[in-house]
This record gives sequence, C-alpha cells and structure tokens, in this order.
Amino acid sequence: MGFKADVIVWDFEAKEPYATFTLHKVKVEALAFSPTDKYLVTLGGRDDSSVVVWDLGRKEALCGAPSALQSAGTVYTVQFMNTSDDKFVTGGNKTLRIWDVDRANRKIRPQECDLGQLKRDVRCILIDSNDEFLYAGTTSGDILQITIKTHLFKNSGPAKDKYALGVHSIAMLRDGTIIVATGGGIVSAIRSGTFKPVPQKECKLSGGATSITVRGVGHQVFVGVNKGNIYRINYEDFKPVCINSCHYSGVLDVAFPSGCSDLFATCSKENIRVWVTDTSSEVLRIDVPNMTCHGVCFMQDGKSIISAWNDGKIRAFKPQSGSALYTIHDAHKQGVSAIATTSDSKRIVSGGGEGQVRVWDISPQRQEMKAAMKEHKGVVTCIKIRTNNLECVSASDDGTCIIWDLNRFVRNQIIFANTLFKAICYQPSETQLLSGGSDRKVSYWETLDGSQIREMEGSQDGSINGLDISRDGNYFISGGSSRKVKVWKYNEGEVTHIGLGHSGDITRVKICPNSNHIISVSADGAILRWKYPFPPS
Repeated sequence: MGFKADVIVWDFEAKEPYATFTLHKVKVEALAFSPTDKYLVTLGGRDDSSVVVWDLGRKEALCGAPSALQSAGTVYTVQFMNTSDDKFVTGGNKTLRIWDVDRANRKIRPQECDLGQLKRDVRCILIDSNDEFLYAGTTSGDILQITIKTHLFKNSGPAKDKYALGVHSIAMLRDGTIIVATGGGIVSAIRSGTFKPVPQKECKLSGGATSITVRGVGHQVFVGVNKGNIYRINYEDFKPVCINSCHYSGVLDVAFPSGCSDLFATCSKENIRVWVTDTSSEVLRIDVPNMTCHGVCFMQDGKSIISAWNDGKIRAFKPQSGSALYTIHDAHKQGVSAIATTSDSKRIVSGGGEGQVRVWDISPQRQEMKAAMKEHKGVVTCIKIRTNNLECVSASDDGTCIIWDLNRFVRNQIIFANTLFKAICYQPSETQLLSGGSDRKVSYWETLDGSQIREMEGSQDGSINGLDISRDGNYFISGGSSRKVKVWKYNEGEVTHIGLGHSGDITRVKICPNSNHIISVSADGAILRWKYPFPPS
C-alpha cells in the first residue's frame, strides 16, 4: 500500500549518508537512538502501524512488530531508556507500551502500561535519568507518571488547571524540574513529583509548541512552535526571545525594492515579511490573520509595500513600521492573484481570480479604479509593466498572455499557447517576452506582434512557476515543480548552472538588483539565497 518511506542515517562529521533503511510505508512518525547508538528504533505512521529496530553497526533491520493493538489508535512517539539499549517506550492514542529487545531471538516484546480507567492520547514521552519513571504528555492537557519497573500508573497532573490544547513536548532539568510546552503556546516549569508549578516560571509564545530541548545544565531552554519560530528562554528570568523565524506555510511571492538589494519581501499565509539579504534575518512582519497574500511588491519610490490578498483586497503598508496606509476593498471578486506598480508610483495594476485586469490611480488621499479589462477567462497569475508605463502584460491560467495598452485600456496583442501560464517577464530591451507554464516549456515571444520566437524544454518534470531576467539581458533564471533553480544563457538557451535545495515546488525566483544573489521561494515555506554565478556587467 502506498510508497515506501525511507529512513536515512547521516554521518554528522562527513555530512554524507551512512545508511538508508526502507521498510515503512507512506510515513515515518518518529524515531529514537539507543543510549550507545547501537540501535535505532523507527515508528511507522497510520498506514504502516509498525515499529522496527535497526542494528546500526550491521546496517540492517534487527526485528519489528505491530506498534499497537488493533483496538488502539495511531502511535505518535517513541523514546529509548537512558541506561539500557534493550528497552524503549512507545505512546499514542489509547496506547502506552514498554518494549524489551531480545537480540538473541531477534524479537521485540511489548508490555502495556496499566493506566486503570484512564484513556489518553499520548503525544510525547520523557524518561528520567535513572530509568525509574516515565512521563507521558497527553492531548487532554495532563502528564502521566508511570513506574517503569512495574508498568503501573503512579500519578498524573496538574489535577485542576490542565494545559489548553494538550502537552506537546516535555523536557527535564538535572534537578528534576520538568519543562512543559503546550499546544496553546504555554511554556511552564513544574515539579516532577507533585506536578505543581514553579513560581514565576511560565511564559506565552506565539504559536503552539512542537519541540523542546534543554541546553547544558538547564540554564537555557529552546522551544520550536508551529508558527515557524524558535525561542530561547533563560531559566532565570523565563522570558522568551525569538532567535529564528521563517514562514510556516507556502511562500507565494518575493520582491526587492527598486534599485535596492539589501532587503527583500516575501508573502505567505497570514503575513508579509521583510528580510535582510546578507544575514537572512527578519526585520519586519506584517500580520493579516486568516488571509493569504498572493503577491507583494514595493512602490518604485519605496514609500509603500503593495500586497494582493485572497479576500479581494489590495493592502498598502509602510515599509518601516508595517502599519496600514490604505486598503482597496472589493478590488476583485474572487481574490487578488497578481499585482504590479508603475515606475512613477501613481498606478497599480492588479489581476484577479475571475480573470479581470484592473488599473488603479493611487494618491495619498484617494485610490480609485481607472479601468477594468475583461478578456482572460482564468486566474491572472502574473503581471509585468513596461518601464515607460504605456503597456503591461498579464499571464493567465486560461492559456493566454495579453499585452494591454495602459492609455486606451484595450488589448494590443494576445498570445495563445496550450499551457497554463504561470510566469512572464520583459526582456530588458522590452522587445521580447519570456514565459513559462504547466507545459514545462520556456518560450520567447515578440512584443510587437505576439509571435513566438523560440520554445525550449525548461524542465523534465513539472511546471515552470517562476522566471526572472538579469539586468543586462544575458541570463535568466527559472524555477518550478522540478524543485531546481536553473540559470540560463538568454541568447543561446543553454543551462549553465542548476541549484538543488528545495524540497517543495518553487513558486517564484528573483535576481537581486545588484546581481549578487538569487532568491527562490517554495511551497514548503523555504526561502533560499543563492550566489549569482556571473559578475554584474
């Protein structure tokens, strides 16, 4: 059933794969190393429902078994003992098991923990340093304490004020204090015996906790949350500091300010973020809850960030503070899907899910629609404007690209192709267009009459989602569902460099204005910065 899910063990110093294990189907839910790195235990997901012990020395499977009884649900977590290579614990929905590894007979034997009348969904397991007790965090918001030797339930807590949205991760300090991280974003310190909170040792994070680790003797705690942030908490003052952040959903667009390579903006679900190019650090975040931003660009004068949202609104923000400048309501009926600005900063051209291209006159006091151009029958995916502001080109999912006259607001030329166009851009001389789409082709077009000049195979697998041309017009870059960033010679149509690094479909690519870096963004939330391989001319 389904595809095989590999387990890859890496040599940390050599930075290369040590072994690849293939037995699980569809998904590997969790894994754990034994104390001496003799064994690796892996846990299959819902479609696999098996636990396998691997011998790392021999690079082979030692034994395996079903991870839970058929009456139980999915098993989510696994943890080895701290002093023995022959015992580990698994936990999940209505199951908590302690396993013994019998190497001689190549067997693993489980024993259910006796919880009495309690029914719990276990999401994390902690074992104390002496292997005397195990602590299991549950979705009910409490922690179970089990005696490992007898497999019997001993205690649970907190008794009254349980943690909202469940206990997702737990860690223990050397003095026995347990650090609890919850789905509600609460990080708290409690006593291991009584489960009573330690005074003044609680804080709130932005997003639900997904992982936790303790540094050194416990003077610092690091917590990861599902909003893409990593926090550092000093135990003394227990105040969280965000030390790293990223998008937690697919990144849909990237833009540089005009003539500036020091900063760039990206957009995703619920927010726009501005980053420092050289350090990859976040300097500004603009949040719009429960909405998705499909496109972002800077006004040419640098005084505002213009964004396109799925609720049909165009929102403008101040680039220094992120505060709202203005909002154009009901800009498009089915959401704003593409956006561009003119070089004089007086107009915005937007595209919508219903296929319309609209032109807006912008001033500090008023924003009004100048024209609506209705020819596309599919989603407008990309818009580019000529430097003289007299023409723009729009690409659409309906298999057409249209060159529009921005004075008369009529069609000048139309391009037809058997593809869903995803990206289009002007060559610097603006006599040619470059397009990419679902047919995996990169095509050159004449802007004068819309005729095709050349068509090349842009990818072996998947659509072309992003294109950008260098300022000198000698090179261009592409990215798409193949997850590869490619650098091409424009005139020869030859690939000179290929960048591998994305694990999701690339959605947009951009060359910075000074031609030192390439920024690529993808559907898995990644933003990768590449060195541009050619010196600027």
